[in-house]
Amino acid sequence: MPNGTEAGLDGALPQWRLDSIYPPAQSGGGAFDSPAYQADLRLLGEEAGTFLAALAAPLPDTPAELAPSLLALIRLWEQAGDRAENLRAYTEAIYSVDTRSAQALRELNRVERLALPLGKGTVLLRKRMAEQQDLILGLLESGGVLRPYGFFIQECLAKARFQMETGLEDLANDLARSGADAWERLHGAISSTVWGLYEAVPGRLERKTVTALRDLAHDPDRSVRERAYHAELAAWQTAALPLAAALNGVKGTAITLDTRRGWASALEKSAFQSRITMPALHTLIAVLEGALPLFRRYLKIKARVLGLAQCGFYDLFAPVGGSGRTWTWEAAAAFIIQRFDAFDPDMGAFARRAAAHSWIDAQGREGKIGGAYCTAFPLAGESRLLCNFEGSFDSLTTAAHELGHGWHHELIKDLPRSRSQYPMTLAETASIFAETLVFESALSEAAGSNERGLRLALIEGNLKDACQLVVDILSRFYFERGLFERREQGELSPEELCALMTSAQEKTYGDGLDPKLLHPYMWAVKSHYYSPGLAFYNYPYAFGLLFAQGLYARYCREGPGFAAPYRELLRTAGQAPAEEAARSAGFSLEEAGFWEEGLTVIARRIAEFEALAGEGGIYPCRA
Repeated sequence: MPNGTEAGLDGALPQWRLDSIYPPAQSGGGAFDSPAYQADLRLLGEEAGTFLAALAAPLPDTPAELAPSLLALIRLWEQAGDRAENLRAYTEAIYSVDTRSAQALRELNRVERLALPLGKGTVLLRKRMAEQQDLILGLLESGGVLRPYGFFIQECLAKARFQMETGLEDLANDLARSGADAWERLHGAISSTVWGLYEAVPGRLERKTVTALRDLAHDPDRSVRERAYHAELAAWQTAALPLAAALNGVKGTAITLDTRRGWASALEKSAFQSRITMPALHTLIAVLEGALPLFRRYLKIKARVLGLAQCGFYDLFAPVGGSGRTWTWEAAAAFIIQRFDAFDPDMGAFARRAAAHSWIDAQGREGKIGGAYCTAFPLAGESRLLCNFEGSFDSLTTAAHELGHGWHHELIKDLPRSRSQYPMTLAETASIFAETLVFESALSEAAGSNERGLRLALIEGNLKDACQLVVDILSRFYFERGLFERREQGELSPEELCALMTSAQEKTYGDGLDPKLLHPYMWAVKSHYYSPGLAFYNYPYAFGLLFAQGLYARYCREGPGFAAPYRELLRTAGQAPAEEAARSAGFSLEEAGFWEEGLTVIARRIAEFEALAGEGGIYPCRA
């Protein structure tokens, strides 16, 4: 089994370094004093201006002139876009580990301001393409220099149908900096600094961040989990008014702009961004709904294992089984690297390099945002991964998840921007596949050791994650769909948002959870709701879970040879609709059978979980 330790987290947890992105000034100074950073700021302004100026005139109307002119514009867009992304990722990386930094916030605003002409230029580029659509489509059919950019061009033409007049789009981009984007930053700043009072022992209160309180949901002592849950809810309540204002601001802006741009709904726009069809999305949601009884059965089994009549929300992450191990960061990183190595040595080498070169920030601290993410630096050809490691196997799989994103970035870093922008659906497939590699390896080792309690813990941990990616994700989907419907009529109060959230949780968790012990403030917890340009960032996780299960089943059939087609799948993820990527792996997204196949694996796990629990005499096995 994994090399855990009983001793706790030995040594300091890693914090990322950004020196290789923008080397510091030789004379010292702060991160933003780097000469390379300052030079890129100047270049971004120049390149965005050059790109905008090149779009002042329409594209030529003859094939011989049109192809090279359009290609030149695309390359200008790629150059300026990569620089803007590099600068934005750098400033956001600094801000995300210290949201109290006024300087980091100023630099974020500065980068956004310099990138404004790029946003206007992108709108104009699509408009220019639409003006010559028939001629461009003819050039694509005949091949030539534009052929490698075919999908990008087709998508630009599709996006051109959903954009306002250029001046209005420019105004919307400018207003976003002090509007929806500012609301999103407000959520990040508040949520990373909210504190609650936790009763560690009777009569003694301790101040803890909501991130630390949420970590206590993994504690084996139910009284600890319960006290942390109530402290967390009380903490969120203190910040409910500004967070509700932020959420209303983000969704209100989205509704206004989506309507002006001609989208039928935010959900239609989301499916387009995810590069899936609406029938595929409806099929996915229907399959998730059909799986709810399966997961309610799992939650009832877990309640019996824990000796409860019914689980509360704070029992969702309660550990089950007998490992008792706490992981050091060093052991967790080594375990992930070994498992990646076994699948694909190049993937293992990437993870080894990320750990060795301080690409990972795993230390939780005040001012650092909660959760986890991976960001790419296109000019440097590197990634950075943020998580809050606390020694559990769950936090190990979170690190593997983010390294899966990083491996995806690594595989496309040499591709031009026009062929490397992949949707969230396929992004989450890559990360969850990486998680699956780690889990399945740990489970196999546990079986070999004959440690029933350890295997029980691993299987239950996997089911707990799957429950989040199916049941909780569906509740978030219902909440956001209801939020958009209600927000069209006016702003929602914190109480209304809480009621909408608990209603969504009741609909999905059903009798699997105690209806008096739900989490009404999950709308405040999840940062995804506050993204101005990306609504419904919830179902891509369920998509990724079931797609990754299908890919892992293929790996089991094909063995080591699957590493090469998997690399190709990730490498081409930005060059085709998700349906085409699925078809290349042997699946169809619009057929329920594809999604249901992934759920059969989960059903077998639930049966094994029940059988293992019964073997231990916890309750009579009825599997």
